Amino acid sequence: MSGVIPSLSPKAVTSALERLGFTCHRQRGSHKIYVKDDHQVTVPFHAKDLKKGTLHQIIKGTGVFVEEFLKNL
Repeated sequence: MSGVIPSLSPKAVTSALERLGFTCHRQRGSHKIYVKDDHQVTVPFHAKDLKKGTLHQIIKGTGVFVEEFLKNL
């Protein structure tokens, strides 16, 4: 499953972030900001699934590998 990122809902992404130890620092409009140590990621919380490029940037911002992120879904 290396390199393959499925289409995910914002709710699934935020659940995975919380399992990885991130906490919701604040929310501005429809965007939630999650922080952990020196890492900060912003998750757009809309009704549709996140685009693959947006999801890839969120995973990159967490500092973990794609496989590790997907295990926490």
